[in-house]
Amino acid sequence: MIKNFVEELTWRGMIHTVMPGAEEHLKEGMRSAYVGFDPTADSLHIGNLVPIMLLAHFQRCGHKPVALVGGATGMIGDPSGKSSERNLLDEKTLRHNQDAIKNQLAHFLDFESDAQNAALLVNNYDWMKEFSFLEFIRDVGKHITVNYMMAKDSVKNRIASEASEGMSFTEFTYQLVQGYDFLHLYKANACSIQMGGSDQWGNITTGTELIRRIAGGKGYAVTCPLITKSDGSKFGKSEGGNVWLDSKRTSPYKFYQYWLNSSDEDAEKYIKIFTFLDEASITALIETHKEAPHMRVLQKRLAEEITTMVHSKEALDNAVKASNILFGKSTSEDLKHLDEQTFLDVFEGVKQTEIDKSLIIDGLDMIGALADKGDFLKSNAEARRALKENSIAVNKTKIGADYKITEADLINDKFVLLQRGKKNYFVLKVK
Repeated sequence: MIKNFVEELTWRGMIHTVMPGAEEHLKEGMRSAYVGFDPTADSLHIGNLVPIMLLAHFQRCGHKPVALVGGATGMIGDPSGKSSERNLLDEKTLRHNQDAIKNQLAHFLDFESDAQNAALLVNNYDWMKEFSFLEFIRDVGKHITVNYMMAKDSVKNRIASEASEGMSFTEFTYQLVQGYDFLHLYKANACSIQMGGSDQWGNITTGTELIRRIAGGKGYAVTCPLITKSDGSKFGKSEGGNVWLDSKRTSPYKFYQYWLNSSDEDAEKYIKIFTFLDEASITALIETHKEAPHMRVLQKRLAEEITTMVHSKEALDNAVKASNILFGKSTSEDLKHLDEQTFLDVFEGVKQTEIDKSLIIDGLDMIGALADKGDFLKSNAEARRALKENSIAVNKTKIGADYKITEADLINDKFVLLQRGKKNYFVLKVK
């Protein structure tokens, strides 16, 4: 059954521009649409989640999604919204990145089913690698004028920018190559729609122009708004740079925290864009949140939904447990189950001191751990005072003055978490 795709995106705030006739075209039956992904890394990041969700909703509405990995265009560089050229990649790296990207897309799209609208992954390098330059300018280039290409905002903005050193011929031709992708998919896969961010409008319409001029057909464009944060900072970035979908690059804990720390205004927008919850459920969540904003119901549900989707339910559970270590009740057992990366993420910025493993073989006394060897408290006297006040914990468990740290206390065979009071943490790193 075909559902109204444009209607679904509209209430979610995911429509920027729809080419006239596109909605009617979609209502007539199952259609194919594609979105391009840059393969310059072996992971997508949350900035890619909007186009991913476009394809996911497209498939859920009964249509066929096509994910295009830009192996050829990745060798050129897209000028849209950028002030410099990107690094060029070799074929082996591109193939590795393509496989990694497909694995991530499979969390959102069904590639495996026998359904007519099963998702398809393609790489434009496969049809561009044998295309000679002379053939390209003869068969494609002659159909688009320089005036047409110069009129595109992405080109005008780049040339006019004071920060830019101009635009190379390589990047100038990008829109022709992307336009040809659309033409190729139109002819080979009956793909009649290209989707992307609003900054891609110029490149997409070059494709619709090639379809009209060369194939005598009709292609359509659907774009979504570029996501911004209410405080003006860039969506998808954290202090450490991109928030990646690969758990090796951004741990599930940090990923979860990114969404949990959304402002109320952003969470209300994000929950419509980045989850599959229906309109009634989201409306109810927003109302509940407004009644008690301090409970952060919206942020918690958003973080839960998207962490489960990108990683897994198990990864979400671990991220929640890790969050509770700092912000809620947790036990030494919870600590023991943390992997090293999550432990380091949770206690990022907490003072660390390295000690030799030989010091704990026979047991390190608490004065040594806190002051003499550990260097966390200013003096042995302060350490004795803290112990006397019963304010010291080892791995979240309160201990007395006679406690000794041994190998049994090690988390991941190398860390011991010391704590004074509720909020003062210290990490002993045992080597």
